[in-house]
Amino acid sequence: MNAPRNHNGGFGSVDFFRRIPADLTEATSLGSTMSLCAILLMSLLFCSELIAFLSTDLTTDVAIDVNSANTVRLNFNVTFLDLHCDYVSIDVLDSLGTNRQNITKNVEKWQMDEDGVKRQFSGRNRETREVRHEEHDQTLDEMHEDGVHVKALTADEFDTHIASNDMVFVNFFAPWCIWCQRLHPTWEKFAENVLEKEMPISVVNVDCVANAELCQKQRVQAFPTLRWFHIGEAQMPDYKMDRTVNQLVSYATRKLELDEKLKNWETEKKEMGAAAPAKPRALQNRPEHPGCQISGYLMVNRVPGNFHIEANSVNHNLNAAMTNLSHVVNHLSFGEPEARQSRKIKKMLAGVPPEYKQFNPMDGISYVSDKFHRAHHHYLKIVSTHFGSSKKDELVKYQFLQQSQEVSYDELSVPEARFSYDLSPMSVTVKRTNQKSWYDFLTSLFALIGGTFTTIGIIDGTLYKVFKSKKL
Repeated sequence: MNAPRNHNGGFGSVDFFRRIPADLTEATSLGSTMSLCAILLMSLLFCSELIAFLSTDLTTDVAIDVNSANTVRLNFNVTFLDLHCDYVSIDVLDSLGTNRQNITKNVEKWQMDEDGVKRQFSGRNRETREVRHEEHDQTLDEMHEDGVHVKALTADEFDTHIASNDMVFVNFFAPWCIWCQRLHPTWEKFAENVLEKEMPISVVNVDCVANAELCQKQRVQAFPTLRWFHIGEAQMPDYKMDRTVNQLVSYATRKLELDEKLKNWETEKKEMGAAAPAKPRALQNRPEHPGCQISGYLMVNRVPGNFHIEANSVNHNLNAAMTNLSHVVNHLSFGEPEARQSRKIKKMLAGVPPEYKQFNPMDGISYVSDKFHRAHHHYLKIVSTHFGSSKKDELVKYQFLQQSQEVSYDELSVPEARFSYDLSPMSVTVKRTNQKSWYDFLTSLFALIGGTFTTIGIIDGTLYKVFKSKKL
């Protein structure tokens, strides 16, 4: 049979895909095997190319930080294990000369119990109220001309005196304390009023310099500390109102009235039994563990500086021998907090490996000082990190590295927990690479399929000739 002729004239000479008549082809087992290999290989290469097209890699670049913002947000949440909220103060210093002390704006305080659970809200954006002191016409020496009305106790006398008197009001002081010096005339005048009114109260002084061990045992953290004792037991919290004679007398009167009501109720209960009225509120005495959680944020300049949390008070002088700055960093970060980030940003960060997300490496770490006159200082190196492949989708976060060490203080200096920070002039850019366009993908795909088909064809032709020559 004659092969069909090409009736297209000269146009058929440019046919790149010329057909071979079916009766001129021959199917072989070798060809079938090679065809299956070709199909499998092309399928594998197609899947690999498709996966490569759909997946991307993260790369990092280091460059000069072009961030033009003047400030950066500093977020913190720190729990102090042995410091009362009344004595917690935040200060900020930096190389531009900024010196902000006792910052209360955007700061929240919670008093903690001995189990580390929030017990009492101590205020937000609230400045500590300055107590009022009373001025007197007479000096303390002039008041003593008619006798000393305040009894001075030593460590040896303290326990005995507390046990032998139902009501004792104690002023724990230090001779060098300026607030104690201002209180002494008022305290003497108050003791004189107690005597004149025949109140069953013993008003005493304890010098915490001469009786340091006693004051440590009583956990006196600041001077002056005015503490009420009832039948040998300290009644907490300590007195923190105005330091005037009238206010002190009013406080003592309320304590006596409560005690009298309690005694009357106990008598009525014995006489009336179950018919007795309800028990009155006893003397106020709630546990007051000196722990404080402080949280909030600060807007700090983008220059080297530090913020430190120290024991300080506008109404007291702190007892350096009893100041313990042991703390737990619950959270510390720079930039916008995660809670305020949009769903799009959270989705973007979800695909970022952990090594590129060192935003809060201090979270959950405890820094405990087992000795007085010591505190931890933290040094933070902040690196601005830019995520995204374009300016439109760019997200700026702040990673940082930290180093901490425990620092010793002299006996008269009050320790502080210091966080020193420094922003690097370099920034890190994290972006996705190897993102192929659709035409790159198609070009690679056709090259792989065509190359595989051609290569397998060459191998098939070679093997066919080898096996055919052996048969001949």
